[in-house]
Amino acid sequence: MRYLTAGETHGPQLTAIIEGFPSNVSIDFEAVNHQLARRQKGYGRGRRMQIEKDTASIVGGVRHGKTTGAPIALVVENNDWKHWTSVMNIEPIEGSDETKRRVNRPRPGHADLNGGLKYNQRDLRNILERSSARETTMRVAIGGIARELLKEFGIKVAGQVIRIGDVEVQRQDMPIDDLIRITEESPVRVTDKEAEARMIAAIDAAKEDGDTLGGIVECIIEGVPVGLGSHVQWDRKLDGRIAQAVLSIQAFKGVEFGIGFEAAKRRGSLVHDEIMYSEARGFCRASNRAGGFEGGMTTGEPIVVRGVMKPISTLYKALQSVDIDTKESFTAQVERSDTCAVPAASVIMENVIAWEVARAFLEKFGGDSIEEIRRNYESYLEQTKSY
Repeated sequence: MRYLTAGETHGPQLTAIIEGFPSNVSIDFEAVNHQLARRQKGYGRGRRMQIEKDTASIVGGVRHGKTTGAPIALVVENNDWKHWTSVMNIEPIEGSDETKRRVNRPRPGHADLNGGLKYNQRDLRNILERSSARETTMRVAIGGIARELLKEFGIKVAGQVIRIGDVEVQRQDMPIDDLIRITEESPVRVTDKEAEARMIAAIDAAKEDGDTLGGIVECIIEGVPVGLGSHVQWDRKLDGRIAQAVLSIQAFKGVEFGIGFEAAKRRGSLVHDEIMYSEARGFCRASNRAGGFEGGMTTGEPIVVRGVMKPISTLYKALQSVDIDTKESFTAQVERSDTCAVPAASVIMENVIAWEVARAFLEKFGGDSIEEIRRNYESYLEQTKSY
């Protein structure tokens, strides 16, 4: 199963095609669009979120509410396109329109300069339009489709914010349904009310200073069976694939599983999860410091992944840059942006991980229809129970 996306941040629409999705999976369109609505929320977002009301239209591969096995085509229209029709026109234009909104002062931290050099573009808008995090809108919609498959097998996905700037939450263990409910009610997607207030104050202070804030987000997936992924080749290790997916999200700079980098401080006896056996659960772990993975394969324990998002690179108090035409020093150009997108990044990370887990699920229990996959899945569960 794979997908491709296309489209620019100020173009007419974003487009995706999903190939290899099985047939007869019921698609809840409201649930898919709910993921897009979640992405647009969060304290610290910019004015673009007041313009766009993202809704994904499925224009192929689904009929009468169920997938057909054909490629699934998705479209999300950009409402802001009407303000950019001349600047982003696909036809050649002349005169002053050609230079309107041209970007020639690359922004530190963005793809602007590297992309301009690589693709030999003198207008860096041709780089930033595609490298923009607006592209994650479509990846969230794709993750929403993947979640419909996972839902068939009782697999649940949740996310939360762990840190914004120097404010960290007090961790609370709770059932995943409670985690989902509480974080949905928080403007910064946390379970800690005291930390929530301090995070909002920190975002306000950064905005006042023309600055931005990053943070740490966590994704938890429950109900995943043992054995997704494989140890036999480097590119089949599911934790490695998830790590790549997380780091492909704009502005993400780090990823860890379970206790992650904390493992470097501990002795092995305080890192590895002891193996237990019970009639009710079969083989299981006494703890989950590994975050649900050993040897590149799922252990059957919850998958726990954290990602680090750097502060957004577009600063209203712009940093120093160089004009690519004159080579003179200037402050970087400013594009409309957010002060803090960490709460939204939590939703994005949930959905890119959901896609990778769904891919691995199909590789393990593969079939062309949901009925075939279910038979394979149930047979495998019987096999592991009798091991």
